[in-house]
Formats: sequence, C-alpha cells, structure tokens
Amino acid sequence: MPNSTTRAGRHFLQIPGPTPIPDRIMNAMSEQILDHRGPAFQKLAKRVLSKAKTIFKTENPVILFPSSGTGAWESALVNTLSPGDEVLMVETGQFGLLWKQMADRLGLKTNFLASDWRVGAEASAIQARASASTPSTSNAGSAAGMLPSIECMATPIGKKYKQTTPP
Repeated sequence: MPNSTTRAGRHFLQIPGPTPIPDRIMNAMSEQILDHRGPAFQKLAKRVLSKAKTIFKTENPVILFPSSGTGAWESALVNTLSPGDEVLMVETGQFGLLWKQMADRLGLKTNFLASDWRVGAEASAIQARASASTPSTSNAGSAAGMLPSIECMATPIGKKYKQTTPP
C-alpha cells in the first residue's frame, strides 16, 4: 500500500488551541517568504516594533524573542541558573512537568512540588519550599486552566534576599 496523506478536515493551530486559523492567514502563509536579512524585512520589522509600543502602552523598546515558548523557557533557565543550582518547580499542569524535564536535562537540581492541576499547589507548601530554592513556575497552565500564586512565592524570596520593597 503506497504512503498517502489524508487531510481530515480543516487544520487548527493547537497552541494553546485548538484555535481556528482564518482563511486570510492561511492564504498569507502561501506567499513568498521575506528574506530576514533583506531591506523589506527590516522595513517591516521597524513598522511592527513601533506599533508594538502602542499595543504594550510603552515608549520603551519592545524586544521580540524569536522562539517557541519552549525556547523561551530554556533561555530563562540557562541565563539565570547554572548546572547544580536548586530550583523549585511548581506543577501547574503539563507545562510544569515540561519545565521540570527541561531543568533536569540542563543539570539543575529540581525541588518539584506536585499539585492538583485543578487547584494548584497550596501557598504554604510553596512558601515552605521557596525559602530554600529559586522558584520557577509557568505563568499559567493553559491546558489545566489554572494560575499559580506568584505572590505566595514572592514573600519568601524577598525574605531570603532581604528585599523590603518590590523590585
């Protein structure tokens, strides 16, 4: 039997999805790509970045991170921690598990706090562990639909580093 590809209906973007992709976007994706080192791309990038300031309500430069979310996670970990550092990983759903796997691969000592994906970890459990580790969490577990309590992590961190005012 020959290999064949079967398309089962309309494709959806699955991050964090499923999200329908409008026809105008699908059509734009069939256009010739711009040379990312050419003058047309430079002009487009300057226009996009200047308008991004309005969207983010800032006069400061907006910096884009050309990566998937996983690339941003890796960058955050390798640019703030070193192999052997201990990091508290709070399970916030599938993203929390993936953060832990990445931290383990990078040689970090993970202090993993498992939690119920529906409600998240107890603030007291996070506070107890955060005083001994560098806390790390994904901002939200979109698959589980829950938000971690960043505030309950900030208190022991501030005490650990004797910070009395917000950064």
